[in-house]
Amino acid sequence: MKTFIYFFLAAIAEISGCFSFWAWQRMGKSAWWTLPGTLSLLLFAWLLILVESNIAGRAYAVYGGIYICSSLLWSWIVEKSMPDKWDISGALVCLLGAAMILMAPRS
Repeated sequence: MKTFIYFFLAAIAEISGCFSFWAWQRMGKSAWWTLPGTLSLLLFAWLLILVESNIAGRAYAVYGGIYICSSLLWSWIVEKSMPDKWDISGALVCLLGAAMILMAPRS
């Protein structure tokens, strides 16, 4: 459960950090928006290293599934764009893949 929480918090930190740059460049917000965005991206990197994994690439692969679902949740809550059936179906496929990578029996 702790691993999922770290992944989810890392995703929110990454999405909000990147969104601050999106807001600055695409929405005409002040360049000051990039300051908390940069701090958020640093928090993202720190949270991702807290995940228990011996292989960074595998941890990042699992994170990708969580990131995709979190991005759709962000889109829905922050940007008021409700995911459609294709978004949800694609996210479920990604979560299945992430679960297989995370929980596969390995010797």
